[in-house]
Amino acid sequence: MRIHLLAHLLFIACCFTQGAYAQEKHTFALSKTDFLLDSQPFQIISGEMHPARIPREYWKHRIQMAKAMGCNTIAAYVFWNYHEQEPGAFDFSSTNHNVAEFIKMVQAEGMWVLLRPGPYVCAEWEFGGLPPYLLRTPDIKVRCMDPRYMEAVERYVKALSAQVKPLLVTNGGPILMVQVENEYGSYGNDKAYLNRLKALWEENGINVPFYTADGPAVPNLEAGTVAGAAIGLDSGGSDADFNLAASLYPGVPVFSSESYPGWLTHWGEQWARPNKEGILREVKYLLDNERSFNLYVIHGGTNFGFTAGANSGGKGYEPDLTSYDYDAPISEQGVATEKYMELRRIIGNHLHKALPRIPAPIPTVSFSAVPLIPFTSIWEQLPEAVHSAQPKPFEAYGQDYGFMLYRTRLVGHKSGKLVITDLHDYATIYLNGQYMGKLDRRLGENTFELPKTDVKEPVLEILVEGMGRINFAQHIIDRKGITDRVTLNGMTLMSWDVFGLPMTEKYIQGLHATSGTTAKPGQFFKATFKLSRVGDTYIDFTRLKKGIIWVNGHNLGRYWDIGPQNRLYCPAGWLKKGNNEIVVFDLHQVGPSSISGAKTLE
Repeated sequence: MRIHLLAHLLFIACCFTQGAYAQEKHTFALSKTDFLLDSQPFQIISGEMHPARIPREYWKHRIQMAKAMGCNTIAAYVFWNYHEQEPGAFDFSSTNHNVAEFIKMVQAEGMWVLLRPGPYVCAEWEFGGLPPYLLRTPDIKVRCMDPRYMEAVERYVKALSAQVKPLLVTNGGPILMVQVENEYGSYGNDKAYLNRLKALWEENGINVPFYTADGPAVPNLEAGTVAGAAIGLDSGGSDADFNLAASLYPGVPVFSSESYPGWLTHWGEQWARPNKEGILREVKYLLDNERSFNLYVIHGGTNFGFTAGANSGGKGYEPDLTSYDYDAPISEQGVATEKYMELRRIIGNHLHKALPRIPAPIPTVSFSAVPLIPFTSIWEQLPEAVHSAQPKPFEAYGQDYGFMLYRTRLVGHKSGKLVITDLHDYATIYLNGQYMGKLDRRLGENTFELPKTDVKEPVLEILVEGMGRINFAQHIIDRKGITDRVTLNGMTLMSWDVFGLPMTEKYIQGLHATSGTTAKPGQFFKATFKLSRVGDTYIDFTRLKKGIIWVNGHNLGRYWDIGPQNRLYCPAGWLKKGNNEIVVFDLHQVGPSSISGAKTLE
């Protein structure tokens, strides 16, 4: 009897656990003009967010925020390079890598999912989501039928499909549609590649409708679409946009796959703050005309670590901020903005129903300035050198992110015009251990005038920071470091010692204090601050220059005194009651400084 009772209780517990995510099985299909949920026209009102940019413990909060604004769907990018950093080594389980768990949370809120798995995604994310290990192959081509690229793509599609297949609407899950590639018509015209991608998903059991997303122009749509897929417009905000797509592809529904409530910001710019009237007008048009749409983004989150991307505008390089606040309706820290409230009002009026209560904001904390004390430098923490006849980019040494030091002795020419071809992305230059200056790819700088010296064979050191890889358009093959050569008065400099400094969290945890000089830039600093309670905070770096900040071993991302960002977001889950440790690496700061914690981004 006891055995039967125990079995019965286990059965009930199992049903309850499964039922937490399970919903009644539905159907989803494309008609010539509409999306059909259970055979009835369905207007997708989607808000986009990216699980990789949000701490795992806040996923539910952000999903509920979108629901409370009136959304019935969440669109989510999957960043390939976040899940496969080395070939064949996938992570779909740790912290915010667990994509399946995020999708289950969406379903638990009674919402649907538009899955955007790439393999390329753009998104102001490092290399547009492509794994930088691809760049270790010198002549590889991406986003096309290059067999070496496609071999990696097939491995990724197979691995991700195994995670999401049980969560398709055809299997009782919330995933309604899957996107094929992303804005391909803005990049290339390899239709065989797009068709092969769609076939790969199908071969791996993805049997829901597909869609593409491209700008509302004939060349983009012709190059970026696949037969039978819904047409997404980035963005679609007028009759002209929708009529153009419908005239080209009359057999499938058209929707606005990216309507923009905010915009991205690069280092050295002013914050992008688009007028909210534009998105309010566009959303009202879409609602009134029963057009489906996705808000890119409803919540941006944060480019923690080395994940921020870049564009190739300006003088050829525009690195993105660490914050991906995006001026979105839900702020980086998860707060409902004025824009959120206005959109909620418009959507609520359209739906003619009361919307869920807005979730309470996440608590915040601040702390007063604490001293930052130099405790070591990269010069005392160098690994064993790799000797190279000429400099090579990071990827040639098997390094993806961080910094690299290139060192040589000058024989022949010893002063004059130093040219780095090409510099990706930021260099500090030293001669005989003395700091000479910097070069910034963002400003188009690659030339430096080396002064004369009395040393017989002067030692030249070039410390290069690799910032975000370009994530959009034709320049996305963006290797880091010194990509070709260094010349002095036209003479190619040979015989280099190269020191890789990937600045991994393991590397930072292994740093030990040294008593070396603090006069040479390239210093590590430490600080400790004490909390009586934990909450989200922003680390204020206004007294620093350029570098990276770790809190309790977690990489918050890059900082730079050129702005406009002056604070880095640190979630409560990375803090603890009592003492917390900050480690800072700064390329220019040499003396003691201080650092503090604030409650807001600005």
